[in-house]
Amino acid sequence: MRNLDLVSGYKGVVGLVFGNDNAASSEDSHVERLLDRISNGAIAEERRTAIAELQSVVAESRAAQLAFGAMGFPVLISVLKEERDDVEMVRGALETLVSALTPIDHAKGAANEIQPALMNADLLAREAESISLLLSLLDEEDFYVRYYTLQLLTALLTNSQNRYILLEVSIFHIRTIGFFFLLPPKSLSEYYFRLQEVILSIPRGITRLMDMLMDREVIRNEALLLLTYLTREAEEIQKIVVFEGAFEKIFSIIREEGGPDGGVVVQDCLELLNNLLCTNASNQIFLRESIGFDPLISILKLRASTYRFTQQKTINLLSALETITILILGGSATDSAKDSDKLANKTVLVQKKVMEHLLLLGVENQWAPISVRCAALRCIGDLIAGHPKNRDALANKVLGEEPQLEPCLNSILRIILRTSSIQEFIAADYVFKCFCESNADGQAMLASTLIPQPESLIHSPPEEDVHMSFGSMLLQGLTLSENEGDLETCSRAASVLSHVLKDNRSCKERAIRIELEAPTPSLGAPEPLMHRMVKYLALASSMKNKDGKSISENLVAQPIILKLLVIWLSDCPSAVQCFLDSRPHLSYLLELISSASATVCIRGLATVLLGECVLYNKSTESGKDSSSIVDSISQKIGITAFLMKFDEMQKSSIFSSVKSDQPRRPLTRSTAASMAEIEDVDESGLPDQKNEDHPFLSLIIDAKFIGFLKSVEDEIRERIVDVYSHPKSEVAVVPAELEQKSGEADKEYIERLKLFIEKQCFEIQGLLGRNASLAEELTKNGGASEQRTNEVSDRVQISTLRRDLQEASQKVEFLKAEKTKLESELSKYRNMAEKTESDLKSLSDAYNSLEQANFNLELEVKALRSGGPSSGPDLEAIKAEAREEAQKESEAELNDLLVCLGQEQSKVERLSLRLLELGEDLDKLLEGIGEEDNADLPEDDDNHEED
Repeated sequence: MRNLDLVSGYKGVVGLVFGNDNAASSEDSHVERLLDRISNGAIAEERRTAIAELQSVVAESRAAQLAFGAMGFPVLISVLKEERDDVEMVRGALETLVSALTPIDHAKGAANEIQPALMNADLLAREAESISLLLSLLDEEDFYVRYYTLQLLTALLTNSQNRYILLEVSIFHIRTIGFFFLLPPKSLSEYYFRLQEVILSIPRGITRLMDMLMDREVIRNEALLLLTYLTREAEEIQKIVVFEGAFEKIFSIIREEGGPDGGVVVQDCLELLNNLLCTNASNQIFLRESIGFDPLISILKLRASTYRFTQQKTINLLSALETITILILGGSATDSAKDSDKLANKTVLVQKKVMEHLLLLGVENQWAPISVRCAALRCIGDLIAGHPKNRDALANKVLGEEPQLEPCLNSILRIILRTSSIQEFIAADYVFKCFCESNADGQAMLASTLIPQPESLIHSPPEEDVHMSFGSMLLQGLTLSENEGDLETCSRAASVLSHVLKDNRSCKERAIRIELEAPTPSLGAPEPLMHRMVKYLALASSMKNKDGKSISENLVAQPIILKLLVIWLSDCPSAVQCFLDSRPHLSYLLELISSASATVCIRGLATVLLGECVLYNKSTESGKDSSSIVDSISQKIGITAFLMKFDEMQKSSIFSSVKSDQPRRPLTRSTAASMAEIEDVDESGLPDQKNEDHPFLSLIIDAKFIGFLKSVEDEIRERIVDVYSHPKSEVAVVPAELEQKSGEADKEYIERLKLFIEKQCFEIQGLLGRNASLAEELTKNGGASEQRTNEVSDRVQISTLRRDLQEASQKVEFLKAEKTKLESELSKYRNMAEKTESDLKSLSDAYNSLEQANFNLELEVKALRSGGPSSGPDLEAIKAEAREEAQKESEAELNDLLVCLGQEQSKVERLSLRLLELGEDLDKLLEGIGEEDNADLPEDDDNHEED
């Protein structure tokens, strides 16, 4: 009933859509009469004739297709259900349905005209019962019934992929005439996946389709094409198809069709194979561990027809190379075991000698089409990326025959230097990029061969360079084209050198020491390689054609050389020093950044290069240090204008179009022909403006390099703001100045500290004034850059305030340390005073004891006298002598103690004065000390005095 409700909306719409009411009504009436004859006819032959006539009308007219969609589906579906015994009528009904779903040539109508075939496919696919009915017809014995059924299912899947593209156009046309009958539009993926789910839900639906691969050739080919559409982005269907033995059947058909020399059937088989393997780790593991990769690799073997490459053979080889790429990339990104599966696939592929076949296609066989050579080279790069053993295997490969043997890397380098195709250069350059990525040993091995050749050997015949080392050939490529006025070869060699130097400081420093002879000995002494590259950069910007425009090759050469220099100077102070050793280099960079004729990409890379001269600058020599460079930027360009170059570069089309994960573009029947014929950009089609970048820069500047530029950009911004906010001429805080000098009075020391702090305040005010001028300069741009300007101004002010706060904090910490030191000395002197008082108390106790002993002796003497004369010694004399000696000793010790106590009292007074100047309360510090001392004094002093 839902179909009937939808179909009812079609009636009378044909004329409104196609703009001819009379013709449309005629088509409606004719189709309606034929459908009436089919459904109500009493004679079978008459009904068959009506179906044949309806098929002819629907196949030739869009209006008839639209009218049929409005009225015909229920009638013909009823025929398929109820007339299964009448084979001829079933054939006619299926053929008519195929015609209703087949788009008619667009040349007969407007480009944006509604497509009834897409609407009809939508109507037929809405009901799962219709799809189930069609799959059941695959069990019929009649050949044409099975054939038309497969065609009809293929048309449904094909139209489901094209439906969404034209759906909005259709809705627009219908809305403009005030009539809307379609359900709300659904996305392509939703509609397509719904159709896949319907087929997947039908019992034995996939099994019936797989059985068709063993049928007669015509049906097999149609079933193969159907499965290629059905398995796209459908993981469950992919697993079922593999479980039904798809791999064995696919490779069996490829062998029967002649391998790479076969026709379009081989292409369909490989497309189905790629659908089954793409982002499906379980199917990749099943293929690797069941039948292995040998049947796939055998497709890459070139037989007797090595020198003959038809378009179909090229497409077949490209499809096989795409399969290799899929296996190298591994399963889906969400699979946790993706890396291990990827490494396993790479290892097995190299063990199965796939490297030799790829080298034959991409390097040795120069008769292969450029598209095949490029695809093979990219496969080699993917095969060695992140796999040390595969990298070593490639480095050890030797190509050619005696006596012309040479290392494989040398052969790939020769392709880079000599090919006339930019695509082939990019593909070969990709091999070196993957070889050098995270491979310090490989980079060191290549860098060790960088030995300049004498000038007399640079222009040696091409056949002799087979015996040159990799580094000598690379240096020859860097300098060979100077006299010829063409820097394309130089830029390509520079790209390879950038891979050798990337993230490897030892290789960078080795390259710094390379010196090249002058082209003419009379022109001067040898010069460093880096200086020669800067010279070529300036040469490329000055070279013009007859019309005064930049040569197209140089539009690529400049960014590549700048990329090399940016990588070279990154995190390498010695490279920065070498670059700045020639004073004209700085002036040239400033001019290049300000040049209106330079492209956005060139100005941006030059800005990064100059920023690295500040960021990684360790020089203290005047004119070469970071402060001098920032001052030059401020005077010649302006800090704001300089920083805005980063934003211009990031917003340019070249940088914004590069993505980290490029979506895989499957090789299908519709895209195969265009991908098989790679052509370079036509020079006449390049932009006429002088400041537009070359379109192929987006292939040379990859996502990783752009990520590097973004990270180093932030560091450059912070460094330049920091250097500009704190110029070298200002006086820095010297901690030694805060120390008290020997013999300096405390009052003088405090006065000097006050003067120092005042001086610091004046310097801070000067910095704030300079920062205010910077903020004012930043705010002048306004407009679109206002937000960025405010951010830079805020960062300048925040940086200054943070630095001032840090300096103030250091001063506070120093004063706290001084306070702690003074408190420690005060505590030390207090302890000494307490010890002195304790010693004095002990001496007083000893004196009291001595007096008590003397008193006891006197009592004994009196007692003896009262008892009578004594014959002993004169006790009075002894007593007097002892008393005199004791008194002398006591007085001497007491004098010493009084002297010490006086000295300590003087120190205490000085410390008290110092504490008062520092703002301390002495009463609180001395509180309780006197009471404790009084409590410790003896109580018998008064008694002794009385005695």
